[in-house]
Amino acid sequence: MTDVMDRIDEHVKNNPVIIFMKGTPQLPQCGFSSRAADMLKSCGKEFAYFNVIADMEVFQNLPRYADWPTFPQLYVNGELIGGHDIMLEMYEKGELQKLVEEAAQ
Repeated sequence: MTDVMDRIDEHVKNNPVIIFMKGTPQLPQCGFSSRAADMLKSCGKEFAYFNVIADMEVFQNLPRYADWPTFPQLYVNGELIGGHDIMLEMYEKGELQKLVEEAAQ
């Protein structure tokens, strides 16, 4: 399990903004992942993504990485921001856009 946790950690630490999601931003595999990716795309900055469906080890272990049970999971500057609901709340307040903008600099 350490190997997969190290891989997750590497993705989180090496990408200022990364979303672990079901599918890809271009071809999401669930509604929550689709809406979360759309919110990030509308921020107008680059972000990384990881398709958890393509790697069952990550799919099974990511909930333990930051003690967050669901997908998608958004990390900014190495910190878990949360899932779809938190992203939506932040987006509606303009906080997500600001966070992504600052991380992209």
